[in-house]
Amino acid sequence: MMKLYSGSVDPFSHRCRIVLFEKGMDFEVIDVDLSNKTEDLAVLNPYGSVPVLVERDLVLSEANIINEYIDERFPHPQLMPADPVMRARARLFLYSFEQDLFSHVKDLESSDEAVAAKARKTVRDNLTQIVPIFSRQEYLLGDEYSMLDVAVTPLLWRLEHYGIQMPSQAAPLLKYAERLFARPLYAEAMTPSEKVMRK
Repeated sequence: MMKLYSGSVDPFSHRCRIVLFEKGMDFEVIDVDLSNKTEDLAVLNPYGSVPVLVERDLVLSEANIINEYIDERFPHPQLMPADPVMRARARLFLYSFEQDLFSHVKDLESSDEAVAAKARKTVRDNLTQIVPIFSRQEYLLGDEYSMLDVAVTPLLWRLEHYGIQMPSQAAPLLKYAERLFARPLYAEAMTPSEKVMRK
C-alpha cells in the first residue's frame, strides 16, 4: 500500500491527497507535525519536507513528481494529457504555478506583515492574470479536469486564510474555484485543519 507523509495544513501535501482520492486507490496518509518532525521523515527525505510518497522501495518527494507518478501508475481517471504536446504545455503551466504562485507560500505564512502583504499582492495579481481563461472554458486545460486544476486548488481554498482579496473582475476565477470545491471527493482529501480555513 502507498503511504503519503503529509502535512495537515501543507498545500503541497493537499495536492497529493486530492490526486490519491481522485484515483480511488488504497493508500495510507501519515500526518507529519512539521514543527516536530519524526526521524523516519529525515531518513526518507533529507530535505525534511513533505509530501513524501513511499511505495515498496520507491521514495518520492516533491508534489508534482509524486502526482505524475501516481497518474502514470494508475491511469484512470487520467489527469495529465495523453498527447505529448498538451502534456508539455501542462508541465510548463505547472512550472509557472510554482514560480508565480506557490513560491510565495512561505511569505504568505510569514509573521512579518510587510513580507506577507507583498506576497498577497503578488499572488493576487498573478491569479488575476489567468481569469480570462475561464470566459472560454470550464477548467485550465479546457473542458476536462486535469492536474493543473489539482495543483491550483489548495491555493484557491486558502485565499481567505491568507487574507488574499480578489478584485471584482476575478469573479470567473472564484466561480471556477467553487466548481473545484464541489467535486465529490474534494472534502475527503482535506484534513480537519484545512476544512476550517474557509467559513
